Amino acid sequence: MHAHAHHHHGRPAGASDCHGLHDAHGHHHGPHNFGNAFLIGIGLNIVFVVVEAAAGLIYGSMALIADAGHNLSDVLALALAWVASIAARRPPQGRFTYGYKSSTILAALANALLLAVAIGAILFETVHRMMTPQEPQGMAMAIVAGIGIAINALTAMLFLKGQEDLNIRGAYLHMVADALVSLGVVVAGLAIVVTGFTWIDPVVSLVIIAVIAWGTWGLARDSLTMGLLAAPAGIDLAAVKTHLASFDGVTAVHDLHVWPMSTTEVALTAHLVMPGRPAPDRTLREIAASLEARFGVGHATIQVESGENPCAQGCGGSA
Repeated sequence: MHAHAHHHHGRPAGASDCHGLHDAHGHHHGPHNFGNAFLIGIGLNIVFVVVEAAAGLIYGSMALIADAGHNLSDVLALALAWVASIAARRPPQGRFTYGYKSSTILAALANALLLAVAIGAILFETVHRMMTPQEPQGMAMAIVAGIGIAINALTAMLFLKGQEDLNIRGAYLHMVADALVSLGVVVAGLAIVVTGFTWIDPVVSLVIIAVIAWGTWGLARDSLTMGLLAAPAGIDLAAVKTHLASFDGVTAVHDLHVWPMSTTEVALTAHLVMPGRPAPDRTLREIAASLEARFGVGHATIQVESGENPCAQGCGGSA
């Protein structure tokens, strides 16, 4: 992490009486490039989605079709994580002064909408199969889902390293969850072989739909919250304000804003009242480093005021 501190001496005519404007940007250098891991994971899972969906149709198993839908959701999640990792490396240009980082938030919302459509389609077909039941081949279900466990476990291993990156951790957890769902289909297939109860298949399908719906709701909620520029759930604003106020010479903190720049990066702006003295560049670097280390804020902009004529009104922003 390195920080840049810029102290602007003086002010233009008509500007408020702020002591100076300081930008302290902490830039996080992410983990290794996981581009190949994403490509392998997406490729393997796309092939398996096609095979599993076809097997579900051939062998009359809605559980396999539902699991294929779940696997497709994770292909979308992997693609989203891959796009996020690429966008994070794109430099700002033209009117896009933050680059294209926030496109990952829009992609997350689009992902949730596509999953909602998939849920509706799978649910419709499940109800149709319950009204016109077909006898699924339990052993075929178990074999195909067993292949799914192997593919999802292999994909998860590709992201075993780099867990400090939330994007990579999300991809890893998606694959682990998918392997567990496929395990449920294996158990259902073997249960049908042993008991002959064909109703197990649509019931498992409904359980898988519930799992997808739960994840979709969480994704939609989080992406909408990010789109509204709410502070990330893991950041306590009161703790951030207390932390900033703890630096030597700071008597007040106001106009504190924290928002997501993307699904992985956080920005912050704040006004610090420091009567009688400016904040040296060293202090700004310390503030930037501490915000990143403690709260994960990689981009911090700090405005310092003398306190003689606070610019809470003139500089704009919320209190």
